[in-house]
Amino acid sequence: MPGNSKRRGAVRKPGSKKGPLKGSGGQGRKALEGKGPTPKAVDRPYHPAAKRKAAAVKRSQGRPPAPAKARQAPADYVIGRNAVLEALRAQVPARRLEMAAGIDSDERVTEAMKLAAGAGLALAQVPKSELDQRTGGANHQGVALRVAPYEYKTADDLVRLAEEAAQPPLIVALDQVTDPHNLGAVLRSAAAFGAHGVLIPQRRSAEMGPTAWKVSAGAAARVPVARTPNLVRALEQFKAQGLFVVGLDAQGAADAADLALAAGPVALVVGSEGKGLGRLVRQTCDLTVSIPMASGTESLNAAVAGGIVLYEVAKQRRTSS
Repeated sequence: MPGNSKRRGAVRKPGSKKGPLKGSGGQGRKALEGKGPTPKAVDRPYHPAAKRKAAAVKRSQGRPPAPAKARQAPADYVIGRNAVLEALRAQVPARRLEMAAGIDSDERVTEAMKLAAGAGLALAQVPKSELDQRTGGANHQGVALRVAPYEYKTADDLVRLAEEAAQPPLIVALDQVTDPHNLGAVLRSAAAFGAHGVLIPQRRSAEMGPTAWKVSAGAAARVPVARTPNLVRALEQFKAQGLFVVGLDAQGAADAADLALAAGPVALVVGSEGKGLGRLVRQTCDLTVSIPMASGTESLNAAVAGGIVLYEVAKQRRTSS
């Protein structure tokens, strides 16, 4: 009968775990409070992601943070007020001067505009966002110079130019020189010491871009650069045309100051600072020469070494004339 407390099962036995307990505030109160959000995988000590993070932190301890990589402008742009002004002063072949609308002008911008106008270059004012996009997000300071692609000569052109000048050919060939600063410096030395041109391979070599133009300090406008698909074949062709091919090598058989054939047609081959001349290029040379140096000095910069030998060649040519 309902409500009959004496009925079997109507009253729970003392100590029963079922139902709310007296003074507990309700069954499972702690469970109702919650444990908060689930931690991320990298914050759980026994998770594989956390172990990978700990290992990475351990490896990086004591190492300085890697510097942020600066964004580079495309190869057909010179950017920045100083760089653009230097390029215009050096008469780097260009197409137009581009400026961000509303930039604060200074004496560099004013001179750049005058030089561009004197060279017949177009001046384009574009929104800063558009100039950012054109220069790849690099720091252009509101000024960018769009340069023209370089027109390379051929190896035969260099020999022909020397013959037209009624002079024994003096040609500088670069083997595995990949730094455009070195290319520009070699051009400067070539102009100073009467070389008729510089020959570079199409692969594994610096190209004639804005950096080489700037470093040459205007010499690139006077000394032509030729490019060949195969440097060894080009050197063999030089030999067939009567040029004496001289390689600059740290282990050279002769002293650069004693180059007896400097007064005749010469092709001077300069290798990279680290690797020097390639094996096949070295074998192609008629002679290898070295520069005497103080003990402890392993090598010279490619451009510096080339300039020293060009000076020796020019000195001997003046003596013999």
